[in-house]
Amino acid sequence: MAEKLKINTDLCKACKLCKSVCIRDNIEIVEFAYELESNCFECGHCMAICPENAINLVSFENQMCRIEEYNPKDIPVDYDDFLQLLKQRRSVRWFKKKKVDNKTFEKLLEGAYYSPSAQNEQDVEFVVLDEKLDEFMAHVYDIIKAEEYKFFRIKQFGEYLKDNSKYKYHPLLWEGSQLILTFSTDKTSAVIANTRLELLAYSLGLGGFYSLFILKADEINHDKLMEFFPHIDKSKHMCSSFIIGYPKKPFRRTVPHKKIDVKYM
Repeated sequence: MAEKLKINTDLCKACKLCKSVCIRDNIEIVEFAYELESNCFECGHCMAICPENAINLVSFENQMCRIEEYNPKDIPVDYDDFLQLLKQRRSVRWFKKKKVDNKTFEKLLEGAYYSPSAQNEQDVEFVVLDEKLDEFMAHVYDIIKAEEYKFFRIKQFGEYLKDNSKYKYHPLLWEGSQLILTFSTDKTSAVIANTRLELLAYSLGLGGFYSLFILKADEINHDKLMEFFPHIDKSKHMCSSFIIGYPKKPFRRTVPHKKIDVKYM
């Protein structure tokens, strides 16, 4: 059995907290905690709750510097402040010419690093398109043009690629010049990861919008789309497409939304 947990039996006090949070029933306690049949999927709950710091995940031993202690009673963002951030979030299509640098992208990806994933697969990948953005968009059009008879925006995009002098803005990117793509075998995992990244972006004064037309490339011909990304496993799909940048035009108030229909059953 390949062990997934490294348990320091000298530190372990057999308090049973690790056993109480293990959703796979993979931990037993006698004089100290020990691993059972390696049903572990490395969620890290046991490590995170241990008051003695007696448990570590074997596969992440080289990342110990990323582990932080915190007070579970101290919530760093209160409800009102976080809700206000959500209220002020707008889809931004008008950007300054200033580009997001790699250091800032690394800050944003910290949110994705701590994002949950289905079955704890942690298989979400990101591609930041900048210098190859035009090349990628031409590749996207090659795929989605199959549906330009359905969507006038795709037809406009094709016309723009042939002669952009007739258009003030890019039909799909508007004033955007940088694009974040999210790939995963699970769509929900990818969307959650990108949403966390997006919220961090707004906290840093950035903005952006999602493009469903770019995502159509994956829906229409996944294999052809992935030819552009030979380094990414083809079992992963492009699940999120987010144009990002520094907003040019500040908004001053919230906009009403349709009422959310909720049923308590």
